[in-house]
Amino acid sequence: MATETNNHAPPHDADPNEAALAKAIRGDRAALVQLLEGLAPALRIRLDSKVPATLRTTVEADDVLQVTYIEVVGRIGQFKTGGYSGFRAWVNRVAENNLLDAIRAATAAKRPDPAKRAHSPRNADDSAATLIDVLAGDSKATPSRFVARGEAVMAMERMLATLPGDYAKVIRLYDLAGHAVEEVAKEMGRSTGAIFMLRARAHDRLREAMGDEGQYFSRPGG
Repeated sequence: MATETNNHAPPHDADPNEAALAKAIRGDRAALVQLLEGLAPALRIRLDSKVPATLRTTVEADDVLQVTYIEVVGRIGQFKTGGYSGFRAWVNRVAENNLLDAIRAATAAKRPDPAKRAHSPRNADDSAATLIDVLAGDSKATPSRFVARGEAVMAMERMLATLPGDYAKVIRLYDLAGHAVEEVAKEMGRSTGAIFMLRARAHDRLREAMGDEGQYFSRPGG
C-alpha cells in the first residue's frame, strides 16, 4: 500500500525564520521572541565590541538588547518587506541606534546642559511645557499656542498615555519630576545605560505622537 502524501507539509527547503517572521508580523508574540532569541548571541557580541572601554560600567550590551526588544515588539507591525534578512538588518539598526543614544547620553551626563532638562521647581505645568519646548526644538518645530495657555500638563498626560509603560515612566521620573538618572534606574530596576536609551526612545515616540496631532507643534511656514 502506497504511503499517503501529506499535501500540507512544508517543503524541505522552507526557511523556518521566514515562517516565524510572518507569524510575528501577524501578532504572534512567541514567534517574535523566538526570532529575537535567535539573533541575540551574535548581536550581543557585535554590540559589546562597540561599547567604549570608559563606559563599560554604564552601558552594557544586554541593556541595549532589552531596550531594542521593547522597540521591536512595539513596532513589528510596521515591518512589511525584506523578509528575514531585512528583519535582521532592521533589528541591528535599532540596536546600534540605541547604543549610540546610550553612549551620547552617558557622555553628556558628565556635562549636563540645563536647557535639555525639562524639570522646573516652579510647578508641574512649567515642567510639562518645558519638555514640550525641548521636544519641539529637537524636531525643528515650535510649540503651538495650545500648550502655552496653562494646558501643558493635560496635553502631556494625554500623550504619555499613548506610550509603552516604561517610556512614560522614565519621562515622568527623569524629565518631569527631575530625579537623577541613578534614582530613576533604581526605581525602575534598570541600569543607568538602559534609562538613557529608554528616555531617547520615549522622546522619539512622544515627539512623533505630538507631531501627528498637529495641535501641539507648529511647523515653520505652516
